[in-house]
Amino acid sequence: MNHISIMKGGVTAPKGFQAAAAAAGIKYRGRDDMALVYSQKPCQAAGVFTTNVVKAAPVKWDKKVVDTSPFAQAVVVNSGIANACTGQEGYDCCVKTAKAAGELLHIPEDSVLVASTGVIGAQIPLDRIQEGVKLLAAGLGADEAHGTAAAQAIMTTDTRRKETAVTVEIGGKTVTVGGMCKGSGMIHPNMATMLCFVTTDAAISHEMLQKALSDDVEDTFNMISVDGDTSTNDSVLLLANGMAENAVIEGEGPDYDSFCGALHQVMLKLSQMIAGDGEGCTCLFEVTAVGCASKEQARTLAKSVVTSSLTKAAIFGHDANWGRILCAMGYSGADFDPEKVDIFFESQAGKLKIVENGTSTGYSEETATKILSQEKVTCTMDVKMGDASATAWGCDLTFDYVKINADYRS
Repeated sequence: MNHISIMKGGVTAPKGFQAAAAAAGIKYRGRDDMALVYSQKPCQAAGVFTTNVVKAAPVKWDKKVVDTSPFAQAVVVNSGIANACTGQEGYDCCVKTAKAAGELLHIPEDSVLVASTGVIGAQIPLDRIQEGVKLLAAGLGADEAHGTAAAQAIMTTDTRRKETAVTVEIGGKTVTVGGMCKGSGMIHPNMATMLCFVTTDAAISHEMLQKALSDDVEDTFNMISVDGDTSTNDSVLLLANGMAENAVIEGEGPDYDSFCGALHQVMLKLSQMIAGDGEGCTCLFEVTAVGCASKEQARTLAKSVVTSSLTKAAIFGHDANWGRILCAMGYSGADFDPEKVDIFFESQAGKLKIVENGTSTGYSEETATKILSQEKVTCTMDVKMGDASATAWGCDLTFDYVKINADYRS
């Protein structure tokens, strides 16, 4: 696999992609609340969507575009209202939004993807979103600032924008992958109330693009959790316009592996940004299961601990309450011998083994508290059954999480 270089920027980093942000007043006042991502050339499109039976109107529209349209070329996003549980009127809003964008950008309406995030159950004011589309189409730009503005516009309870980009050499050509996402609450494996938009100038077939995305989601966005709630709007969309002019990737091999490596770097960084910006959180909580008999066992154990409310509360209190971790492992459904488990805590302040073969090591509580008081805390569980491992990401559970979600609609 070729060397991957991190670069500044987000969705506008790859060749041929532009972005814009606009204030449409859909819910928020005094800030941008709509974004547009546009490619100069038609794109292969791939998507992964929520597993929630209750699917927002944009999810239904985007699944149709990804599955049946010959290409995609633009994404229109709004924040503030999720357009979920809105019936036929909500779906019609997606169609009309795509139509308005298509006319202004001179592309087919079925090449326009639509995404929404915010309050569930409210109808989007169509006149405002159509006016917003006009502002977006007129404000497109390919520089980093336009990409950053778009990343900022899609935020809801996020405290910071989330964007990243990388380059990799494929077939003698420089291929760029960039992305932006939003997500802070209603985040749980099986994707999260998160919208993620990834762009690339790689030349790759639809089939291989979809495979790359679907496979990578399993180790990135499906391994994060903030609060255990799987949203109605979860979407990861990936557009590839081929403008890097590498030989088209049509099957597995070194070029495909290099592309997947670059995609993974972008997806991993974005998913960690979401986990570390959980509503009200004070730290990124990383959980790694090692010494496992299978990847499935490792994922199950890591997810169970990262989603445990009691463990998350202990992390917030800087309390090395390892009994909660062992308990969460025990109800995960994965089979292991608790009397062989070692548990470690690690951060910038050091690394400490707190459990050996299922019992306390007699560690220093003072040292443990120092380790747990950092902005990123890692818990590693070794079940001593094999060589498989997996990592999940989450955050601590704080008083502010309840405050934010107690009055989200008002």
